[in-house]
Amino acid sequence: MLKNFWYAICLSTEVKEKPMQVTALGQELVVYRNHKQQAIAMSNRCIHRGGSLSSGLVKNDCVVCPYHGWEYQSDGVCIKIPSYQEEIQIPLKARIDSYPTEEKYGFIWAFLGDLSESERPPLPLFPECDDPKYRKLWGDYHWDVHYTRALENGMDIAHAPFVHAGSFGNRDEPEVESYVVEQFEWGSDATVNLNPPPLSGLWSLLSKGKERPPVKTTSGYRMPNITRLQVTLPIGDFVLYVCHLPVSETHTRSLWVQMRSFFTSKLFDRDSMRRVIKIFDEDRQTVSEQRPQILPYDLAAELHVRSDAIQIDFRKKRKKYIDLGWCIDSQRIQSEYANKAVVIPSPARKENPNAWIMDEVPVKQIS
Repeated sequence: MLKNFWYAICLSTEVKEKPMQVTALGQELVVYRNHKQQAIAMSNRCIHRGGSLSSGLVKNDCVVCPYHGWEYQSDGVCIKIPSYQEEIQIPLKARIDSYPTEEKYGFIWAFLGDLSESERPPLPLFPECDDPKYRKLWGDYHWDVHYTRALENGMDIAHAPFVHAGSFGNRDEPEVESYVVEQFEWGSDATVNLNPPPLSGLWSLLSKGKERPPVKTTSGYRMPNITRLQVTLPIGDFVLYVCHLPVSETHTRSLWVQMRSFFTSKLFDRDSMRRVIKIFDEDRQTVSEQRPQILPYDLAAELHVRSDAIQIDFRKKRKKYIDLGWCIDSQRIQSEYANKAVVIPSPARKENPNAWIMDEVPVKQIS
C-alpha cells in the first residue's frame, strides 16, 4: 500500500452529516459533511483515549467524541474539552490528523499522506465523467484480495478468453497482438483489437452468419490503484474506471463508475449494472487464489511474456514509489505497533511538527 496519493475512499452518496467510518490503507478514518456539504476526512481515533469518532456526532461542523465529548474541528484541532474549566488552555497536542479532500466524479477523494499541496500528485482525471454524451452508473464490489492483484487483473489483456469465456472472451482465439504501452506521468494505457466470441441465440440469427469484427479495447491504470477499460463498439463506447481501495492487506473495495454512450436511457441501467458485477464475479475465484497474494516487489519473481507489457509498466512505477519510501509497512505495524494508535501522517504534521504524539505509519524500502 502506498501513501502520498489521492484515494477515492467512498461514494459521494454515502457521506452525510452523520459521521461514518471508512477504512483505507489499513487505517480507520471518520468522514462526514459540514454545513456547506463539504466532505471532511480525519483520523477516526480520538487523541485522548482512542475513542471511535465515527460513533460520535457532528456539532457546529465539529466531530464530537462519544467517550468524553472532545470536539475536533475540520483541521483536526480539538477546540473543546468538556471536563476542562474555562480558564484552562487546551494542549497544543490535542489534535488528530486531517486529510485534504475533494469531491469529484461521484467519489470522495482524500489525500492520504503528508506532502504539501505543491508536492502532491494530481487528482486522477476521468474526462468522460464531464462528457454529457455518456450515461453514468456507480457501484462497488468487495473482495478478499490484495488491491494490487485486483488492479493488475483489471488491466490484464490475456485473461479474458479464459476467465470471461462465454461473456466477452473468446477461448478459440486467445492470441494478443503486439501492442505499444502509451506512457504518461501517472499511468499508462495499452490498446489492442480483441476477437469477441461468436454470436449466439437471437443475435446469431439477426447477424445472418456474419463474423463479428475485432473489438478495439484499451486497458490501463492510473497510480496508485485505478484501472481504466474502454471498449469501442459499433454502437458506441463503454468506459469503466475502477478505484481499488486497499482496505487491508487482504481486503479490497473496488469503487467504480461505468459510462456508456449507447443505450443511454435509464431503462438499461439495471442490465448495465448486472454486467459490471458479472465481470467481477467471474474474476473473483481466480484472483482470490493467486499466490503470493501481494504483488511481488522483484520484477524477476514472476515470469513475464509480451502480453504482460502493461502490467510490467505498472510494476515498475509501483517499485519507483516504494523506493521513494512511500510504502506502508503493514507487517511492521502489526508486530511493533500493536499497542499504539497508528495513523497515516497528514500535511499538518509538517506545518506543526511539535504538535504530535501519535505514531505515524512506518515506511520502509522493500528488498
